[in-house]
Parts: sequence; structure tokens; C-alpha cells
Amino acid sequence: MLSFSKPSILQSYQQDAFHLKQHLQDYFNLDRTTLEAQLKSGQQLLAELGHRDFDWENATLFYREKVGEMYLFELGAWHLSSQDYIGDTLRIIGDHAQGDVLDFGGGIGTHAIAAALSPEVERVIYCDINPINQAFVSYRVEQLGLSDKVKIRSEISLENQFDTILCFDVLEHLPDPSQQLLTFHKLMRDEAKIILNWYFFKGENQEFPFHLDDPEKIELFLRTIQRHFLEVFHPYLITARCYRKLILPN
Repeated sequence: MLSFSKPSILQSYQQDAFHLKQHLQDYFNLDRTTLEAQLKSGQQLLAELGHRDFDWENATLFYREKVGEMYLFELGAWHLSSQDYIGDTLRIIGDHAQGDVLDFGGGIGTHAIAAALSPEVERVIYCDINPINQAFVSYRVEQLGLSDKVKIRSEISLENQFDTILCFDVLEHLPDPSQQLLTFHKLMRDEAKIILNWYFFKGENQEFPFHLDDPEKIELFLRTIQRHFLEVFHPYLITARCYRKLILPN
């Protein structure tokens, strides 16, 4: 099991992304050559699928049922090739995550694992609509000895309350990201913080056909943040931002 200190968390991630390659290889019963080929082709195959099958009216169905295992390999390639960048994201989690944590759209599980390894965190709810992602992350947390601290969910009730919410590389995939911000606001306790990022851009060569880039929706999203959240400064040169819940006087 990994140790519960911030330097050890970062060192472990930068060394092997919390054993990500080994987890992928063992879980899918792949030889190393096949694994490397899957990682290399993941983004291209996902982009091709997006151009062929994605539409906003059926976005939930696309991420829940159509992306299959290739999405894990696309995410895996990104997390393995961007360890310095993601390492700074984990620093923000280490600086601010505490209490009950929600990792919304948790994907391959990196951020949920980092939160679970933080001593100030009591419990992590990993939430993702894709059953393949859920099963793989369940396997990962079991291998890391974190099953008692990380719980896997496909949806979250508004009756839940959290001290920290994480949402990375998700908002650009939603047809109404502003509404998701309002939902997060309801899920946050008064002193809670939310750490998130967004990428409302389809790419220079349309490599992200499933990303939202509607100017009106983007403007509404930014105005929603301004009305409901107050940014908390962090010194890291990355896209992730931290906010606390803005409570206006009656």
C-alpha cells in the first residue's frame, strides 16, 4: 500500500502514475506490446468514433455505452505522457482536499486515488457513468489497498454533501456545463472547495469532436462561475482552478 504523505503521493504518481500501466496490463490481460499499441492508438480511435457516432442529444449514451475500453487507453496515454502537468494538479488536491470528496467524472481514477491518499480526506466518492471505467477503478483501488476509503458510484443524489469536489476534463463533454456548476453548488457544504478545469475547444484538427465550443454556452458557464463561486489562488501554471462556494447574504 502507498504511504499517506504528500511527497510520497507525488513521487508515486511521477514514477508510474500509481501503477497505471501494470493495472491496465493485468486487468485486461494484455502483453506489454499490445498494451503499448493500445495506448498509442487510443486518442486517434476515440476521435474517429466521435466523428462517426457522437451527437449532443445522445452524449450520455455515447460516454456510458459507446466509448468502451478505448476511452481508458486514451486517458491512460494522457496520464502517462503528462505526469508533470498532472502532478501539479495533484498538488492542488493535496493542498485543498479534505473531508468527504466527490470525484465527478473520475475517468481512470488518478484524482480519486490521490485524494484517498491525502491524510485530510476521510472518504472519496468516485462517480462515473461508464461501467467499464467504474470496474477498472474498483480494481485499481483494491490493488492499492484503498477500497475502504474509495466508493464507486454511477450517480450522486442531491441529498449528499461534500467538503471537496473534483471535476477534471469533464465539463467540456457536457451539453449544459452551467447547470452542472449549479448542481455542484448544491452539493457543497458552506466551507467546501471545488477544483476543476475545462477545455471548450475541439482542437486544431478537430481531434476532440465531442468537446463543447458553443460561444453562448461558454459565456453562460463563465458568468455562472462568477455568480456562485470565489476563486482561491494557487501558484501552479496549469488549467485547473480552485474555488470556494460563494454564499451571498439574504
